[in-house]
Amino acid sequence: MKAGIVGLPNVGKSTLFNCLSNAKAQSANFPFCTIEPNIGVVNVPDPRLAKLEELVNPEKVVPATVEIVDIAGLVKGASKGEGLGNQFLANIRETDAILHVLRCFDNDNIVHVDGSIDPIRDKETIDMELQLKDLETAEKKLDKVKRAAKTGNKEAQAEEAVLLKIKAGLEAGISVRALEFSDEDYVEYVKPLQFITDKPVMYVCNVDEGAATTGNAYVEQVREAVKDENAEVLVLAVGTEADINELDDYEERQMFLEDIGLDEPGSAKLIRSAYKLLNQQTYFTAGVKEVRAWTVAIGATAPQAAGVIHTDFEKGFIRAEVIAYNDYVSYGSEAKVKEAGKMRVEGKNYIVKDGDVMHFLFNV
Repeated sequence: MKAGIVGLPNVGKSTLFNCLSNAKAQSANFPFCTIEPNIGVVNVPDPRLAKLEELVNPEKVVPATVEIVDIAGLVKGASKGEGLGNQFLANIRETDAILHVLRCFDNDNIVHVDGSIDPIRDKETIDMELQLKDLETAEKKLDKVKRAAKTGNKEAQAEEAVLLKIKAGLEAGISVRALEFSDEDYVEYVKPLQFITDKPVMYVCNVDEGAATTGNAYVEQVREAVKDENAEVLVLAVGTEADINELDDYEERQMFLEDIGLDEPGSAKLIRSAYKLLNQQTYFTAGVKEVRAWTVAIGATAPQAAGVIHTDFEKGFIRAEVIAYNDYVSYGSEAKVKEAGKMRVEGKNYIVKDGDVMHFLFNV
């Protein structure tokens, strides 16, 4: 699963990417310094993994990961190919969720592509480019569907109605994710077209160090502007996070965080939020060889969870032995959980819960 970082040039995208991935994407005070999308595989911070490691003492520990893609800065006219528009929009289309970085700090030394600081204008610039691209997608599909609808084809008529609704919404500046559809219409007609503005979005307000814990007036403007969008807003002092990242010593990093009033790096919160944004959750396998966090979609069944380890596990699934994370921790070992009768045996219809410790029985 991939989350793409988008925004105007010079809002802090590459610096954020560097913080998240510890990769060193070129970060410079001019547009288009990230031409190819940089991809970082980021560990999902999860204290439960450390607790299981403490109890099991395995040979190795493997955390869950998320792919973060740093996409070059979009500019006005990107939907028509301005700047490096077409390439960037194609890169965004390949991601599963969008992390939209908005500049919410003043600094005369860092030029803004539009000459002044206004996160709402910046948001609308990006939204408009993405909406125009989606409008192009909707209109192309509509041209094909209209011909079939004219012949009286009921399915084509149903699809035409959905596409006309999308077209009207986009023309009014409303993203696809903010429109309402029946579950059936969404699965049948909306999802297959992979609209960019249908992807879940999180707005990352990039603030200066003084606003890292409380936000500022710019952040409040963003919260107000997106309140009907069903989107998350996260406040992050990206430059400060980069400074913390440069410190090699854990104790020094903790002291720096305490000084600015944070209990953990904001980047850790962002990675966890991105994981949720992608509709993902974690289950664990715990043995002396390995304690591992596995990523599975929220709502996945036990066989689907087994399939994440290996497709044969899903094909030959017999049953799953499941221990709730809290039970594992309170009893202290798998053996004690079994003694207490707290290990459950679940079948094919079991819906995996976040934090389940699982063991699969299968037959190939």
